[in-house]
Amino acid sequence: MKTFFATLAAVLTLIFGVSSTMPAVAQTAAPSKEAAATAFDPVEHKRVLAISEQLRCLVCQNQSIADSNADLAVDLRNQVIEQINAGRTDKEIIDYMVDRYGDFVLYKPPFKASTVILWVGPVALFLIALVAFYMNLRRRKQSAAATERVLSDEEQKRAQALLRGEE
Repeated sequence: MKTFFATLAAVLTLIFGVSSTMPAVAQTAAPSKEAAATAFDPVEHKRVLAISEQLRCLVCQNQSIADSNADLAVDLRNQVIEQINAGRTDKEIIDYMVDRYGDFVLYKPPFKASTVILWVGPVALFLIALVAFYMNLRRRKQSAAATERVLSDEEQKRAQALLRGEE
C-alpha cells in the first residue's frame, strides 16, 4: 500500500510540480510486514523489482519474493534493498542470495549436477507417463481382441431386428 501512495506522490510531483507530505510519511520506519521504502527513486525501485522477480520465495515456492507477503519474502526484499543501498550490482546481490540460500532461491536455476532434476525431471515424468499410456492402450486393445467373438447368423438377425425396433 505504501508503494502505491509513494508512486502516486511521485507522479503528482512530476505532473503538477507540487510537493506533498507523502514522501516524509512513507520514509518513516516500515512495519515488520512490509519491505522498507526505496526513497522513491524510480531506478532503485525498478532494480528492487527486477531482482525480486528473479528470486523465489522459499516459503511459498511458487511465487517470487516480489509477489509474496510471507515474512521471509519481506526479509529477502529488505536484504535486496540494503544491498542496493550498499552499492552492489544486480549480479552481486543475486550471487549473495545464492550463496546464502542455494540455487533453489533462483526461478531459473543454472543447469548443473545439483539442479539436473529440476531441468530433466519434468521431461522424464512426461515421457514415463506417455510410455505408460501407450502400454495401457495396447493392453486394452489386446484384451478386447481376445474377448471379441463373432455373432452367429441368428444373433445378427436378432440384433438387426432390435435396431429397427421390431422386438
